[in-house]
This record gives sequence, structure tokens and C-alpha cells, in this order.
Amino acid sequence: MAKVLVVTSGKGGVGKTTTTAALGAALAMMGQKVVLVDFDVGLRNLDLVMGAERRVVFDLIHVIQGDTNLSQALIKDKRVEGLFLLPTSQTRDKDALTQEGVAHVIDELREKFDWVICDSPAGIERGAQMAMYHADMAVIVANPEVSSVRDSDRIIGMLDSTTQKAKNGEEMEKFLLITRYDPQRAARGDMLSTDDVLDILSIPLIGIVPESQDVLKASNVGTPVTVSEPDSAAACAYSEAARRLMGEDVKITVPAERKGLLDWLFKRKSV
Repeated sequence: MAKVLVVTSGKGGVGKTTTTAALGAALAMMGQKVVLVDFDVGLRNLDLVMGAERRVVFDLIHVIQGDTNLSQALIKDKRVEGLFLLPTSQTRDKDALTQEGVAHVIDELREKFDWVICDSPAGIERGAQMAMYHADMAVIVANPEVSSVRDSDRIIGMLDSTTQKAKNGEEMEKFLLITRYDPQRAARGDMLSTDDVLDILSIPLIGIVPESQDVLKASNVGTPVTVSEPDSAAACAYSEAARRLMGEDVKITVPAERKGLLDWLFKRKSV
């Protein structure tokens, strides 16, 4: 039975879709069977990041509305064994996402995959709520900026109150992924430090992805950075985050902030 993971954020432009692609590819390269599901109806960028835009025939909305079956809508990645994409519609609106339809698709995907990774739209509108509702766990993507962190705090509140797990009285596993991190800017006080972000959000840290041109280049050529530039700092950060999702104990280090971060992590473990 698959784990359903939602990749979400309160603010747009933080790297949510590139994170979905990078984590999914990393998990697949670890031998997991993974499907990436795009919930951003009307905008649809995950197929571009995955380089599959010309292969889209059917999508999530077609499956929900019964116009096709799931196997016809799934796109198998040609580069990574065990990696699949379920794109969404570029012409419909988010009202096409029905609670019953999404539940049916997620249930079917659970039977076929080890991981179902839902790429959520930013914010708190219908698409985001549908993406997170059936999730078992969440990765909250945030830049080390006040507005991004504040919006992420609101998303954490939604995960704790509006999801199926919350309604069942269960707590959802939530992890923080910091993206576009620049240690020099953090040292100058031009962005929040990792300790600041962790103190505000108070959820476990799963990784810190540095500001990198490799991520942008990978997105532009339609390949997850963990595939196109596997030895880059950004790809290594995503791959280590994937290993942590799998339950491995992988040490997190942050340039110029190592001591403070380790102190915070040890403090969290002792609580």
C-alpha cells in the first residue's frame, strides 16, 4: 500500500514542482515505484518539469470524470525505471476536482505504487485542499523569507485541521524542506537563518536545498535535477531528503550554521 505524500507551500515560486520531480525521481532511483500527480488544474507545470508535455493525451480530470481509465492517463518516465506521471488538465478549472473523484483515483494509485506524490497548488484554494486531503504525510516547501515562512505556518494549520487524518483524530507527519538557501545572504541577515525558520514552524527538517542554477537548468530541459545533475549540491540535498523520507538517519549539515542546526535537531529528539 502506497504512502501518499503532498508537496505543498503557502507561497508560490518556492520550488514546489521542481521538488516534487526531484524527490520522486530520487525515490524511484532507490527502487521505489513512484507516481507524481499534478493537482494544479488550469496551470499544469509538472509535465513541463518532467519533459513529458508532448506525451499528455489524458489527464487527472479525464480519469475523475470517467472519460478514460487510470492506466491510459499514466505516463511512464523514459529515464528512470518505476517513475510515472499523472498530469492534470490545462483547460479546466479546479471545480472539476470532486471529493469522490479524487478519493477514487488516490485509492487506485495506492494499490499500484509505493509512493503517490501530490504536487499541490500554492495557497489554500480548492486544488490545494484536494491535494492534501488524502495525504499520509506532507513536505512543506519554504524559502527562508518571512512571507514564505508565515504562509507555510498557515498551511501547517490546514494540514492539522482540514485533512482526512485530522478528521480521524490522527496527526499527519509533516516535514520542512528549505529551498533557495544562500548561506552568505543568511550570514548578512538578508534572509532568515535555518534556526529562525525551524523555531517559527517547529516541524522536523528534511533537507536544505541551496540556491543553484542547476535546478533552473534542469527545469528548463524537462529533467529532474536528481537525474540531470546527480552530483550537484541541490541534487544531493534532494536525494538525502528522499532517503530521510524512507526512514534513513541522514545527517543534515548547513554551511556556516552547522552548530546551531545540530543543537536544534538534538533538542527536538530529546523532547
